Amino acid sequence: MTYFRFLLLFSVLYCGSASADIWKWLDADGKTHFVDTKTSIFTWVDESGKTFYSDTPGHEDAIAIQLVWHSEGTLDDMDSAANSSDGYAFPGETPDERAEREDAEAYYCKRATEIYDSYKNAPRLYRTNDAGEREYLSKEAADATLAETKSQMDEVCG
Repeated sequence: MTYFRFLLLFSVLYCGSASADIWKWLDADGKTHFVDTKTSIFTWVDESGKTFYSDTPGHEDAIAIQLVWHSEGTLDDMDSAANSSDGYAFPGETPDERAEREDAEAYYCKRATEIYDSYKNAPRLYRTNDAGEREYLSKEAADATLAETKSQMDEVCG
């Protein structure tokens, strides 16, 4: 039985350290930060307008920052990739993988821009209901949809 416990503990520890992930988040100034843990990060603005960040909600107005998965690996891998002469953005990325990723990013940015532009230039925005009929959006709903679409485009296009 002791051997079984040892084997179980070893497999849990081994599997837990086998794959690491890097997460990114944006601060209030739009600067991207990278972390290698999914520990929550909280932010709040105090009465004087100063922005704070913490791993605990240290203020009643603190909100959690959304962490977005970036890549597999460690922060050390990212640092060494960023400082290497080949300039690849992701650890272990080959030139072909980089070209494929950049092509995909360009395609999705182009599509997101086309969608945003079509919404922006439309005389009125609508949704199609379950019966297949158009339901025109109110000015407020159209503005909210346009703002959300622009935010998505900005995120996709970097």
